[in-house]
Amino acid sequence: MSSYRRLVRFTPPSGDQVLIGEPADPEQDVGLASYAGEPIEVEVFGGKSILSPGERSGRREKVGKLLSPIAKSEAGTIRCIGLNYRNHAEEANLPIPDVPVLFMKPSTALSDPFPAPTVLPKSFAKDDSADYESELAVIIGKDCKNVSEAEAMNYVLGYTASNDVSCRAAQFAQSQWCFSKSFDTACPIGPAVLHRDAVAKVADLQIKGELRGESVQQSGLDELIFSVPKIISFLSQGTTLPAGTVILTGTPAGVGFSKKPPRRLREGDEFRVSVSHGVGTLINKIELEK
Repeated sequence: MSSYRRLVRFTPPSGDQVLIGEPADPEQDVGLASYAGEPIEVEVFGGKSILSPGERSGRREKVGKLLSPIAKSEAGTIRCIGLNYRNHAEEANLPIPDVPVLFMKPSTALSDPFPAPTVLPKSFAKDDSADYESELAVIIGKDCKNVSEAEAMNYVLGYTASNDVSCRAAQFAQSQWCFSKSFDTACPIGPAVLHRDAVAKVADLQIKGELRGESVQQSGLDELIFSVPKIISFLSQGTTLPAGTVILTGTPAGVGFSKKPPRRLREGDEFRVSVSHGVGTLINKIELEK
């Protein structure tokens, strides 16, 4: 069993030293608390990364700023699964895939929770087609290659929330999706990482997306077409998934382009992705690149 249930990566109010630790209040949604300016007390671990957090140091610190659980230098290439909820494939008028649909984001797309914004590029702003995708992110804890579905969960560190921010005009203009989903800040993740042992099975998790205070997406992870073990096994065939790899598992129905009329992400908007069992609420405000 793990020595912790969930971890956050953060800097304290007094400096810019990056720390790792477990929130002292097991019931606190650290994303909502950060947004509200409420104190978040953390039991600090000795390590500098959630991949190797070390042991409890015996001291506590308050959070000054929540950070992406994985640093850009640790993430490598972010693997993303498209069309992995049946109801999302149906709303997009696309066939249910027979094998997982993979696209990738660079580590430069990683972004922190609030107060870090999602910044829409000037080059895409004219299209007014920015969209949200609430997703569960899986973080790989140790290198894996050619693993079976039965072995796959042994390589999982834990789970966090993510938003696969997309510019639909650019996406639909191409057969490949990477360009439209890879701009800086297009992959905020956080606020906490829930250890895999803290939930009986990943299918028990629930995910919700909110735009401007309105619930627009909601699903259980039991609705995935390709399960998390299936995804990891598939991605690892012939390809090493290094420790720190972030895997976005797909988005449920309710994305903006499917609405009538369509819902867009625009400057001043706020999008929230909530994942149950202690992951908490990932909040990002939308800004236009200056």
